[in-house]
Amino acid sequence: MAISAKDVKALRDATGLGMTDCKKALEEADGDFDKAAEIARAKFGAKMAGRSDRESAEGRVGIAYNADGSKGAIVQVNTETDFTAKNDAFVAMTDKVAQLALEGPAGEVSSNDAIEAAMEEVRLTTGENVQFGAGAVFEAGKPGCVGGYAHFTGKIGVLIELDTEGETPSEDLIKDLCMHISAIVPEALGVNEDDIPAEVVEKEKKHALQEAMDSGKPAEIAEKMVVGKMRKYMDSVVLLRQPFVKDDKQQVQQILPAGVTIKAFKKIAIG
Repeated sequence: MAISAKDVKALRDATGLGMTDCKKALEEADGDFDKAAEIARAKFGAKMAGRSDRESAEGRVGIAYNADGSKGAIVQVNTETDFTAKNDAFVAMTDKVAQLALEGPAGEVSSNDAIEAAMEEVRLTTGENVQFGAGAVFEAGKPGCVGGYAHFTGKIGVLIELDTEGETPSEDLIKDLCMHISAIVPEALGVNEDDIPAEVVEKEKKHALQEAMDSGKPAEIAEKMVVGKMRKYMDSVVLLRQPFVKDDKQQVQQILPAGVTIKAFKKIAIG
């Protein structure tokens, strides 16, 4: 029977074994997970010395694009130590994982056989618990483009998708937008007001109202205070309304050329 990458990963997480050994165990067990775990422990027990429960708190972000810039991928690959994350082989592997993700459809990225195989090579050479962390693929409509930014440390990266009905944005502008997203505090929760989850907005409103009431102000004044606080809150978490990191006298929406709109963004940070 066919053994899926998901099953192999589940057995690897449970046993700490390499992908190849887990696949062999699953094949021998005809796909039965519990039986495969028993086979793995019996055959490879000496190789299972706790690798899977070691925390993968370090890692690297990789970004890849297609030739015309209409599609891009961002991925996070985790490992145990910063030393390994900076290793040339790990850097090359992360870039390869980004390229493999780029071959898939737009949306969130999940690990697959090819990605697991790329990571397994580094697992074997480093002995560390290398894991796929997260990822996303953007594919712009026409006219549109995808751009990104990765910090030289590899610890943070941003992918952005733009519609370009009007002027085509420069590479510098795209980089500035991505650098803004990577650096601004607090982080943007969405591009527009409608992107902010309703439960988040409601929670913030309740907090603002309670704070206003605790100040002893009359109800009508408290309500006006809530309106003002929510305006400031939205200015801080809606990307288009945030003060631009390189010129806080302008909002992000004010630096966009006519006809250029931000469709989506994805920020990944290690740690």
